[in-house]
Amino acid sequence: MAQIFGDYVDEQPTNVEHLIIGFSPTSIPLKQRWRNNGLSADFLADYLQTFFVGDDEEINIRAEIKSAVSYIANELLENAMKFSDDSVDYATSIAFHLHKDCLTFYVRNSIPKQNVLKFHRFIEDLLTQDLSDLYIKQLEKNAMQDSAHSGLGFITMIQDYGALLGWKFDSLMKEEQEINTVTTRVKLELPVKANV
Repeated sequence: MAQIFGDYVDEQPTNVEHLIIGFSPTSIPLKQRWRNNGLSADFLADYLQTFFVGDDEEINIRAEIKSAVSYIANELLENAMKFSDDSVDYATSIAFHLHKDCLTFYVRNSIPKQNVLKFHRFIEDLLTQDLSDLYIKQLEKNAMQDSAHSGLGFITMIQDYGALLGWKFDSLMKEEQEINTVTTRVKLELPVKANV
């Protein structure tokens, strides 16, 4: 049974502009694709630009949107690649849905079973604690433990970009093997209407 945290809503991309990129775990190990994360994030940001046309005043707004999309997509892909379960054959994907007044990202990846509860606890902290305090705690924790599980990207998405985050944890059976998955949803309000 799926577990939902935060602002998670399933969205079918039938009536909105959307783009989905998938990364197969069998061609090159996901954790060796760091360069692809930035390229994919920049591609999404560049793709988005075609839906915003306007006068010179909107150029700065478009640049801000492009920067936000690039940052958020890169953070989501890095997390998905870094924390996916490389012992299972499960593709990682990022979906980008563009609406007139907002855009949503959905990143789905496998997750090792032993990391699920730790991620649940972090999400609960993210949703209930003061973000400035949590940011400082995470920085201190990283400095003391050399932690690879910082969560600073999620905090930055909320604080700097006003993003709404949600997660869906699920499991499925594939060839008699249980695969735990997490889908991270990020919703970003747009300061100008998109031409969709």
